[in-house]
Amino acid sequence: MIKNLFLKTEKRGFTLVELLIVIGVIAVLASLAFVALDPLARFQDSRNAQRWTDVNAVLSAVKLDQVDNGGLYMDAINDLTNDYYYMIGTEGDCNKTCSNPTVVLQADCVDLEGLLDDGYLQEIPFDPSQTGAGSNYSYYYLVKHTSGAITVGSCSEEAGSQTTPPSISSTR
Repeated sequence: MIKNLFLKTEKRGFTLVELLIVIGVIAVLASLAFVALDPLARFQDSRNAQRWTDVNAVLSAVKLDQVDNGGLYMDAINDLTNDYYYMIGTEGDCNKTCSNPTVVLQADCVDLEGLLDDGYLQEIPFDPSQTGAGSNYSYYYLVKHTSGAITVGSCSEEAGSQTTPPSISSTR
């Protein structure tokens, strides 16, 4: 048998140009997805959610302590000047700045360690992103209003997926 040298053999596979086009399309779609998902905003939203949880936990603990003590707040809260903002912390000097523009903190801290001792909180929560935050300086504030209500809020809100940072505070 004589082989026909002129027969066209069929080759299977992709050409280099086809592969480069597919890789380019995938890269464009991946970059669009990355920009659309905006991971920085997702992290900021996550930290804001943690701040909401912390603010509500502290406020609930304060109110439970008040109910269990016949309607009286613990001494650390009773001793506060009404309608002034105090950072929650264990240090005597809380002369820190609050990035929330409507909050001007007093130099003294409000020490809520009594809520730990009585089992209302396992630990004093502190801001998830603030450098230096801890039980000494939580970067959360507390206000005792003249009406008797208590407000607990955050000093370090982040914009996240919103155009401006939300106001993270709760009053009861």
